[in-house]
Amino acid sequence: MTNPKTDETGSRTTSPAARDASDMVSKALRLLSLLGDRPGGIALSELSRVAGYPTSTTYRLLGTLVREGFARFDDASKRYTLGLKVFELGQRVSHAFGFTGIALPVMQRVSAHTREATLMSVRDDDKQLYVHYVEGPRQVSVIGEPGKHGPLHCTAMGKVLVAYAPAPAREELVATLPLEPLGPNTITDRDAFRAEIDTVRSRGYATADEEHEAGIRAVGVPILDPTGTAIAALSVAAPAFRTPIEDLVGQVPILTEAARELALLLPPRR
Repeated sequence: MTNPKTDETGSRTTSPAARDASDMVSKALRLLSLLGDRPGGIALSELSRVAGYPTSTTYRLLGTLVREGFARFDDASKRYTLGLKVFELGQRVSHAFGFTGIALPVMQRVSAHTREATLMSVRDDDKQLYVHYVEGPRQVSVIGEPGKHGPLHCTAMGKVLVAYAPAPAREELVATLPLEPLGPNTITDRDAFRAEIDTVRSRGYATADEEHEAGIRAVGVPILDPTGTAIAALSVAAPAFRTPIEDLVGQVPILTEAARELALLLPPRR
């Protein structure tokens, strides 16, 4: 194993071999992410083009990923997809955080009551990661995508994850999150966003009225650990044409009750 060295200033440096290995790991992880975005599979040439890597590099990395079970190659279509090893690891993470089995019955009860979609997410640095979704029973329902990342600044769950983050993280997020205008009502002013987070924290829930996407409204509450920090967020989302924001706010009590139940059931995040 190559060890970091110390230069004249006392700073630790990394050998070229170690940097090359780290770079290859980063490239392999990027390929996995791109494969995850294409569940139907992707050809080598297209994946190489999208990733921006030479075809030879992409082919070599894919060979390792296939050999280890993280990717799969279909001889008939000549396309690569994610392998079962990724699914296996995902299931382990889901089980470790209590998202399998524990959250589903609670969320199903919420959707049965509200007749709308129920979603759960956790904060992943400066984004949120959607971890669970229950479809609403109506013909037109908001669709969730577990495993996908989403923004924090313009969604109901994202806002409560910011508002109930530990104080240092909350301040950094409020000050530095890109306030990209993703929907017609996205808050893009820094002072207005800070005031919004303060309001969310004081009232215990957040709303998003066509802020992330036109035609979608949502209300969200935090799932809190004993210190008052959000370990996850829970929301009800509905099409704007059918549900006024006031009706969604009326679902806060059922959401809060569900969040309290999940706070007792879910293992703490480390």
